[in-house]
Amino acid sequence: MSRHHYYLSVADLAHARGDDPRFSYDGSDPVSFGAALQQALRNDALFQSWRAVQPDPDAVDASLGETDPEARVSAQLADLHTEVDLLTSLPMSVVRHRLYLLIGAAWQLRDLRAA
Repeated sequence: MSRHHYYLSVADLAHARGDDPRFSYDGSDPVSFGAALQQALRNDALFQSWRAVQPDPDAVDASLGETDPEARVSAQLADLHTEVDLLTSLPMSVVRHRLYLLIGAAWQLRDLRAA
């Protein structure tokens, strides 16, 4: 499986929240966000919790539950935004879904490169 670097930017991490508070990131510092995203990519606990509350959990696309136990996330404050460097073998569809659960649409993909 190929690995990719996703370079993301979060304009206002302190106010970045997913639509559902049960799954949303509830913090403001880059280090804790990086840890939360890394955990969400390394195991399927967040996905399974979200899936369980869907109207028809069995109809949810199982590929969204993929994990990468070796995913690495680092996040740091840069100027007035947070820069996130994510290294994973997961496809963008999975990364996007976990990000939306955690921080909604408050992020922007800046670059994507093969690792």
